[in-house]
Amino acid sequence: MNVKNIASGSYDEILVEDGFYILKIQNDTREPKLIERDIDSTYIQFHFCLKGKSKFNFNEGNYYLEVNEENSLLLYNTQKDLPLDLVVSPGSWLLSVVMTIRKFHSLFSNEADYIPFLSDENKEKKYYSQEMVSPATAVVLSQLMNYNLHPSIKKLYLKGKVYELISLYFNKTEDADLEQCPYLADEDNVRRIRMAKEIMISRMAEPPTLAELSQEVGLSLKKLKEGFKQIYGDSVFGFLFDYKMDYARKMLETGKHNVNEVGLKVGYSTASHFIASFKKKFGTTPKKYLTSNV
Repeated sequence: MNVKNIASGSYDEILVEDGFYILKIQNDTREPKLIERDIDSTYIQFHFCLKGKSKFNFNEGNYYLEVNEENSLLLYNTQKDLPLDLVVSPGSWLLSVVMTIRKFHSLFSNEADYIPFLSDENKEKKYYSQEMVSPATAVVLSQLMNYNLHPSIKKLYLKGKVYELISLYFNKTEDADLEQCPYLADEDNVRRIRMAKEIMISRMAEPPTLAELSQEVGLSLKKLKEGFKQIYGDSVFGFLFDYKMDYARKMLETGKHNVNEVGLKVGYSTASHFIASFKKKFGTTPKKYLTSNV
C-alpha cells in the first residue's frame, strides 16, 4: 500500500498497527486537491467527511461517488482493488480508516452474522454503503482530527479511538438505554452545534448574535464557540463568512444576478462592503472574478 501521488495540502497517514491505517486529509486551500493511493482488494475502507465534500473516482473516472459533509462511505470488495482516487473540494476535511479484511474479521469473529457483508453468503461479494454520521461518531471523529498528546501515548490513544469509531459505526441499536450511554451529553452537544450551523446558514443575511444563537440552541456561549470550532474547524462567524462568499460566488456564476443583488442576498446592505469581503476571500472583485471565469 504505497502513496502514488499526493497534491499539496494536509495529508497525514498514521499506522495504528500492522494492516491498519488512519488517513487524515484536510484541504484548507481554495483549490480542489487530488489524492491517489494504492489500496488493494485485501483492505476494507471507511471514509468519513467531517467538512465540505469529496468525490471518489472508480474505474479510471468512469464512475464516482460523492460524499458530503457529515456522511460516510464504506467500501468492501474482495474481488477488485479499490485504489484511492479522491478529489477533495476546497475547505474539506476527511478522516479514513483502512484495514485489512483479515484484521476486520478478527474484530467481529464472534458476531460475523451481525455485520451484513461478513455473513457466509455475502463475504465474497462487494459491499458499498453511504450513511449519515451519527452525533456520537462525530464526537470521536473530532477527537481524532484534533488532539494534543504526548508522543508516548499518541499511538495508544489513536488505537482506542479508532476501535471506538468502528464500534459506533456498526452500532445500529435505536433504543439503547440512554442512561447507560456515555456519549449522551456529547451527542446532545453535537446535535445543538449542528443546529447552530443550520440556523446561521438559513438566516445568513441577518444572522443572530452569538449570545442569541447560544440561547436558541440551548448551549452556553463557551460550549458553542469551542464545540463549533472543534467540529467545523472555524469560528461561527468565520464559517458563516466562508459559506456566504461561496454562496455568492455560485450565484454570480449563474449569470442571473448582478453584484448588488448577490450582496443583498448574503447580507450586505452596500455593494462596496460586499465587494471588499469578496476580494478578501477570493483575492479579486466579483466583476473581475466573473471576467476571468468566462
